[in-house]
Amino acid sequence: MRRGTALPGPSPHPDQPWALAHMTGLKPGDLLLIGEACSVQFADDRALRLRLVSIDPRPTYQGWVWLTGYVLNDKGLAVDKREVFVQQAGVRILRAAPALTPAPRTRARRSAPAPAPAPGKSPTPDRSASVSAPTPGKSTRSAADRLAFKETGVSK
Repeated sequence: MRRGTALPGPSPHPDQPWALAHMTGLKPGDLLLIGEACSVQFADDRALRLRLVSIDPRPTYQGWVWLTGYVLNDKGLAVDKREVFVQQAGVRILRAAPALTPAPRTRARRSAPAPAPAPGKSPTPDRSASVSAPTPGKSTRSAADRLAFKETGVSK
């Protein structure tokens, strides 16, 4: 096969990267083990766990594929984004992505309209009103409160 020629069979359209995912059996979200079976560059301690993000839809050599994903450390945290060229047959799926199922359609309930504000009142608090801090040594009670305290002997 000449370099640059199309692979046999129908090739996915570039606007439909999901079509290649169905052909390869891989899908975004899969946790993959990329090791020596994929390519010699991942032999020994250079194997990596890759959380698949996308599969390049462009044609490559027969049985090889470009994968893009995040390399995960021992704790499962992404440490690097990589694009790797691997043999599809050597890729091991450690954990498949959960299948997405559409949520059941339900009718939205109508809620009661919010009550209208009282005439002359703003629906939101007035933020322009000044707030004064109490002065040390001065009473924060109003004159009416002080008078009520003197008359009844009870603090409000």
